[in-house]
Amino acid sequence: MIQVGSKGTPFGHRVPDDEAGPDDDLRTRLHAMETRIRRMREQRTGHNENARRAADSRDSVQQQSRELRERIKERLDEQKEVRAKAKVHQAKRDEIQAQMRELITQRRGKRSDDGTKSVVIQLSETIGEIDRIENRIMTDGSLTLKKENAMLKKLKSLIAKRDELMPAAEEFQIIEIDLGDMEGSIQLLKAEADSQHTAMLDANKEADGIWEEIKPMLEERDFLRAEGDRLHNAFVTSREAADNVHSEIKILLDQVNEIRDELTAQREERERLIREHNQSVRDALRTPDEDEELASSLADELLERGSITLGGTRTDADSKPQPSKKERKRPRKLGTTRGKRD
Repeated sequence: MIQVGSKGTPFGHRVPDDEAGPDDDLRTRLHAMETRIRRMREQRTGHNENARRAADSRDSVQQQSRELRERIKERLDEQKEVRAKAKVHQAKRDEIQAQMRELITQRRGKRSDDGTKSVVIQLSETIGEIDRIENRIMTDGSLTLKKENAMLKKLKSLIAKRDELMPAAEEFQIIEIDLGDMEGSIQLLKAEADSQHTAMLDANKEADGIWEEIKPMLEERDFLRAEGDRLHNAFVTSREAADNVHSEIKILLDQVNEIRDELTAQREERERLIREHNQSVRDALRTPDEDEELASSLADELLERGSITLGGTRTDADSKPQPSKKERKRPRKLGTTRGKRD
């Protein structure tokens, strides 16, 4: 009887190279799948590296874009303020020109087309009337009490009108004019209108210069935005590719684990069969002095039958007396036979 080794082959025997074991096919498949998984992991790592580089570049571009947008906003706010100043100067110019036209109309003895007077004219007339009444009250001693009270009542009304017109006049920084000096007032208004017009043009020119600085910044902003979108799309594509490879790896790992479990089960089954076979061989080769049960059974048989037979049946030849140990070991005499010498 032959004992078997742990790999399923008899001790002292070698399996030929061209003979395949029962699990060689599974091992070949397992090796191929593990090789494929290694390659796929390298691919996944490459996709993740591409995604990380794209994300870093995207974040850098987006940071540049945010800083650029802040600078653009600052310049746009500055331009907006300058445009607002230009509009203020334009409004002042238009108001002064309207006043100047009214003075020219009054100088010619004509009324304005719509019959209305500008704020400056109304304010100038009101202030002039207030000065006239106050001067008469203070200097005219022939005024009766009734006449003086009427003039004071009118003066109070004119003061209220002046106070109402003052905020509107101050809004445009309207200069006071002297209705007694029409020509001088007209020249003064013309000079102020020209000054406001020049200030308006300078403000618009400054705003245009700011806009010329903003335009290339807007182009750079659009480029950075497009570049950020491109890098983000590259990041998403790489991450999707990495996720797809990862999903395939998970499927292959499940199959690899199944094969490994099957190989483990086969190995355990072979080991169990080998253990059982080797145990049966050891049991068959065990002598009575090594096996108490066998020794007891032989002793019982000896007591019952008076003799026991080991190793098969006996023949008559076997019943002959055997030579003693001394006789068996008696040495054979050795001699030499030499011929006579001639």
